[in-house]
Amino acid sequence: MTQSLFKKVLYFDTETTGLDAGKHGIIQLAALMEIGGEIVETFNMKFQPHEGALINPEALKVSGTDPEELKKRTSSSDSYREFLKFLDRHIAKFDKTDKAYPAGYNVTFDMSFLDAWFRHHGNQYGTGSYQNWKMLDPLPLLRVWDFLGTIALPDYKLQTVCTAYGIALEAHDALSDILATRELLGRVMKTQERKC
Repeated sequence: MTQSLFKKVLYFDTETTGLDAGKHGIIQLAALMEIGGEIVETFNMKFQPHEGALINPEALKVSGTDPEELKKRTSSSDSYREFLKFLDRHIAKFDKTDKAYPAGYNVTFDMSFLDAWFRHHGNQYGTGSYQNWKMLDPLPLLRVWDFLGTIALPDYKLQTVCTAYGIALEAHDALSDILATRELLGRVMKTQERKC
């Protein structure tokens, strides 16, 4: 995979209190900043959902989050400020040419939560100051391969796909998910390059 020395990729994954970005909140955010193919910094924080966010007990079970422990975590606003510092170290938000490619598995889900989180904390521009919206996501390509008969899995959940590719994963931990996604995307892109 040929990469420009200047290309930036923001891999990220969220654990949330439900499935609706308009109602539920983020309780873990993990991100990797990749520049020129190298991870230059990792971000990983577990925190309380933003004020007013609904909490689905089933969602907490999926991520293995204890409701009492959740109450003791750092605030959503403090975590938001820490994440901005992480982004600002690598992206010049006022420079239209300096934006990262957003990357993840089924990344539109996480992007909707991240954008809502930014807006909840008063950022009217959402995440647009930091990313270019040209999403990198292995899932759509895997679905194309399924359609073409190149691959056939019982489902395309991240855990199922990682098992098929022999990639280690501690499912529903945001950092583990995004590290596995980065490895998976690299393999998928190399396979696709060979097909072309």
